[in-house]
Amino acid sequence: MNGASREALAAARESLTALTDSTSVDAAALADELAAVTALLEREVSLRRVLTDPARDGEAKASLVQRLLAGQVGGPATDLVSGMVRSRWSAPRDLADAVEELADLADLVSAERDGQLDDVEDELFRFGRTAASSPELRAALASRTAGPEAKGALLRELLGGRVRPATERLVTRLVTQPRGRSLDSGLEALSRLAAERRNRSVAVVTSAVPLSDEQKRRLSAALATLYGRQVHLNLDVDPEVLGGITVRVGDEIINGSIADRLEAAKRRMAG
Repeated sequence: MNGASREALAAARESLTALTDSTSVDAAALADELAAVTALLEREVSLRRVLTDPARDGEAKASLVQRLLAGQVGGPATDLVSGMVRSRWSAPRDLADAVEELADLADLVSAERDGQLDDVEDELFRFGRTAASSPELRAALASRTAGPEAKGALLRELLGGRVRPATERLVTRLVTQPRGRSLDSGLEALSRLAAERRNRSVAVVTSAVPLSDEQKRRLSAALATLYGRQVHLNLDVDPEVLGGITVRVGDEIINGSIADRLEAAKRRMAG
């Protein structure tokens, strides 16, 4: 998102934070209702255009939302979306993307309240690694012929009772309502949102062998010093790195593996 949409999303996130600061709000239920609104906006292209039309009065658009959602979702979800359509959006699709992000954030708030946010972060990462290592699973989850019900049933079989409820909801929503996202990009976006809840970055750490607790502590401290904020480690083991570690934080890669140094030496010799 750029320009007006970025500002509108920031305001919507602040509204969600203020709303979910109240323990009387069921964050998981709010997530489901916002996901339903996302699905509505995804289906109804003309509605997206009307609700983001800068020539229309903001209060009139908010009243339209209240009429449309009355009896369909609860008051908190209606209030959030009504506030969002009063803002200015750069593109109609940005509104649906923003409501979807609020749904994901609400599920993460639910996990945080239950003291499970760290577990959800780890489970999202592990699920991504599991899917990456299984072409059959990736094909089933991305299938254009299998409907949302079939994919949801597969995920219940894979994840039911094995991961935290918020993890299952987030992954199921991503797979059954991808909205053009790949599984990899969707899981990465969810991990970033989870990290933001803790005001920290996420580092994907790949090593030839599992790191010891002391190594993880030292690496986490070094990255926190480097980036000026807490860094959550998502750990992966890949014997092909030969030794050392590779660390990816966002788009930045810190590569300290033996394999990388050997490849660099080969390039220098070839040059």
